[in-house]
Amino acid sequence: MKIFTFAALLASFLVVSCSKSDDTSPVSPSASVYMTTASGSGWDYQQTNNTPPPATSLYSVTSTTRDTVVSGRSYHVYTNSTSGTSEYYYINGSDYYTYQSLPADLGGVKVENLYLKDNASVNTSWSQNFNITYMGLPLVVTMVNTIKEKAISRTVNGITYTNVIHVDSKISVGGIPASGLTTDIQSYYAPKVGLIENTTKVTLNYLGLVNNTDLKTILRGTNIP
Repeated sequence: MKIFTFAALLASFLVVSCSKSDDTSPVSPSASVYMTTASGSGWDYQQTNNTPPPATSLYSVTSTTRDTVVSGRSYHVYTNSTSGTSEYYYINGSDYYTYQSLPADLGGVKVENLYLKDNASVNTSWSQNFNITYMGLPLVVTMVNTIKEKAISRTVNGITYTNVIHVDSKISVGGIPASGLTTDIQSYYAPKVGLIENTTKVTLNYLGLVNNTDLKTILRGTNIP
């Protein structure tokens, strides 16, 4: 079994992009508080993999003029320069969702992830369960997001953002004790801009198997009308 890759695969809940067939219906661009859908808006990111050997990569995300319907919800479509695939985001009032296709090693299932509630008070948590298959084994992955801080200032790549929301995320897997799987996932969201910084650390130490994932993503700059 390729369980030594499992920690990295779990981290994909936060960092993976997805692709699917889009429709080409025009979208009326609108900007919500913590996400911009205006077509042509762009974000430049830097991601550093701190797991030896360390490596850094650059990529950009661009808002398109398209949306697509998933489970009755109208997701706005963005392109990712790294893979050429699309990313999908949906806003319902104060709730922010992303639609993802997980890696083939996790069964390739598609999941909707509620990653932010911008009106929730500090210490508010919400939980989501995802049914996946890993190496033929059915597993239940639980993600718990918690609002840790609100209305804070955060400086990323020399740029200071205000009214930032800090979200802490924890992942657990049915059948693996908490002592065998630890996660430390911290995300920061700024008004209009969205994600400005993320650190994702996942450590698997179970039944003699040890694996670590340590990723840091920062926003280098934006081009938002």
